[in-house]
Amino acid sequence: MIRCLRFAVFLALLAPVTFLTAQDAPPALSLEEAIARALAQNFDLQIQSINRESTREFLEIAEASFDPNLSFTTSRSQSQSIQTSTLLDAPQPRSSSYVNRISASKRIVTGATVTANTNLNRSGNNAPNTVLNPSYNSDFSLSVRQPLLQGFGRNYNRAAIERARIGIERANLDFKNSVLTVVRNVEAAYYNLGFAREQLSVRHFSLELAERLLEENTTRRNTGIATDLDVLQGEVNVANARRALLQAEQSVKEREDALLNIIGQGDFDRAPGAVQFSDFTVPPVSVERSFPLALNNSPDFASAKLAIEQVELDVDTARKDRMPNLTVGVAGGYNNRKPEPAESYRELWSGEGYNWTIDMSVSMPFGLKAEKARYRQALLSLTREEKRIEQIEQNLLVQVRTAVRAVEINIESVEISRQATALGQRQFDLERARFDAGISTFRRVQESQEELDNARVSELQARIALRIALADLARLEASSLDRYNIILEE
Repeated sequence: MIRCLRFAVFLALLAPVTFLTAQDAPPALSLEEAIARALAQNFDLQIQSINRESTREFLEIAEASFDPNLSFTTSRSQSQSIQTSTLLDAPQPRSSSYVNRISASKRIVTGATVTANTNLNRSGNNAPNTVLNPSYNSDFSLSVRQPLLQGFGRNYNRAAIERARIGIERANLDFKNSVLTVVRNVEAAYYNLGFAREQLSVRHFSLELAERLLEENTTRRNTGIATDLDVLQGEVNVANARRALLQAEQSVKEREDALLNIIGQGDFDRAPGAVQFSDFTVPPVSVERSFPLALNNSPDFASAKLAIEQVELDVDTARKDRMPNLTVGVAGGYNNRKPEPAESYRELWSGEGYNWTIDMSVSMPFGLKAEKARYRQALLSLTREEKRIEQIEQNLLVQVRTAVRAVEINIESVEISRQATALGQRQFDLERARFDAGISTFRRVQESQEELDNARVSELQARIALRIALADLARLEASSLDRYNIILEE
């Protein structure tokens, strides 16, 4: 659980600023709630989720190549020939037939195709003295065709399924990568909104102070202590404070829109509730600790390793495709002819009518140029992916080193800026007292006020930069999922 930060330096100086009534003010928005909304509504995650679901269908498509293929065919035909007999009462030759065919075929992982067929044919004619008219011919056959070189083997024929399975794993990693990115972006947008609102409070305080100083200068001029120039300087100071306030208000609106856009909330007219920062202790950071975590948990690195597995499948397939196409086929079956369809099928298995065939075919493109080129392409793709994973590992190391340095530097920046704020406050109080005593000028008070404002904003920026640096490091380590108890569905 991430704890947030209090700006204790300003508690004694900044009066709370209320922009809405208690009834109209939206409820406070915690960082955890903002992340939960983003996980449910962010458009990038929704699109990535759809892509992940689409990728799963490739596995169904690949597995379907091993599903049985069923077919049924039926036909009816009739023909009548021209009269050729010299007999006046001889009928014209006429014949008719019905054909019904059922077939089932299935591809198996060795590359073989098994096919079973059965037919029931009826034929008849009007010729006299024809035996078995009409007659029913039935048959059943079973055939197997098995490639022995190209296209042989379990790995070769299941390659498409394995590619699809690995594709699903990579899609899950892509989704995890998107979730980590969204979480980091929500954190940054949340912290930036907090900074913008705190900066707005500083600008409000600066304007109030400038107006009080102008009022005092006007009174001092009326009593003859100050001059018109002092009043003019006060008016310019108030105008500058108002401009800074307007810029701060614009920054708040932009930061609010940025956060709403990330969490997928379409109602931009309703500002997010108050963001909450609480104290937290910065954990010790080091490259030695973070880099192994990044390697073990990085979705990009894991996806690159899976990409190598996919290319290795392509290499194995391309290697076997360089072989000739040698196929052996075996087929056999029974057939029967009877005057009744039931009798024809019942006595089909008696063995009186049968047939069998064994065949072999060989084919090979001359020179196998295309096949050899595809194999070389697959090897080059494998080399490319191996270089890519080395590149990702090196980039991860550089990114982790940069993120760790950013955390360490921002820890120091927070402490330095805190001291600068405390010093600026003391200098402003001293200069104000000197001015009240008549031993300092208004310009010096104005300059010390600007220095104090800048110190306050710098401290805010340093604290926000530290939080964002920690979020960047957590993004690389993929530790933000555990931090926010995010469980991804596989």
